[in-house]
Amino acid sequence: MLILAVGDIIGKPGREAACELLPGLRQQYGLDLVIANAENTAGGLGLTSTIAKELLNAGVDVLTSGNHIWAQKEIIPYLDGEMPILRPLNYPLGVPGRGYVVSNQAMVVNLIGRTFMGDFDCPFRVMDKLLAELKRKPPVIIVDFHAEATSEKVAMGRYLDGRVSAVLGTHTHVGTIDAQLLPGGTAYVTDIGMTGPIDSIIGDDTEAVLQRFLTAIPYRLSVGKGKTVFNAVLVGVDENSGKAVDIERISREVE
Repeated sequence: MLILAVGDIIGKPGREAACELLPGLRQQYGLDLVIANAENTAGGLGLTSTIAKELLNAGVDVLTSGNHIWAQKEIIPYLDGEMPILRPLNYPLGVPGRGYVVSNQAMVVNLIGRTFMGDFDCPFRVMDKLLAELKRKPPVIIVDFHAEATSEKVAMGRYLDGRVSAVLGTHTHVGTIDAQLLPGGTAYVTDIGMTGPIDSIIGDDTEAVLQRFLTAIPYRLSVGKGKTVFNAVLVGVDENSGKAVDIERISREVE
């Protein structure tokens, strides 16, 4: 089974790049499953139902998210609907939406970290509970771990090694070079990166972000412009054992 996971899609530039490249990538690699983190797609903050449909129509099978999933209130009713949109599993009980879904004979799980992120339920224990309680689960399990601290992400990879097919980090928008197969057969990368404007600061307009750093005064941020990078990882998984056999980075530039 070949699975493509796309890094955080940033605003309109990121959406356009994803929609332009995904049909060709699906055909080129014969992809079985495409996952994309979509919590920054609506003007750089949040997700709307219209954008979700746009990405699903372009070839995404599952949309994951993180701490910004609530930024566009319009999406909240859809989190319990038929569209395959995930919010992190370790939000408190009673929060709208779901944290995992089975798509194309694979289970996709969305978790959020706690270090520098917020007061969430423990992602390690919540994942333990899910794996223990699900009586019927496919061998292939992919985890989008939306977290800030590299140490927390590496810890999750090691903690789940051999129990899931892949632990793929999102949130920082900065791709890391540590894509690897862990000893137990889990594919891992600390951060996939972003699909958004290159001439920016993690997707946002450079000047506005610099003003924040230089003055400590809040400035309204907008999505950067210009050439766009498409960051993703391609994971190969044995669909019988659920063990990963390969992980490689895919990086494309779009004018």
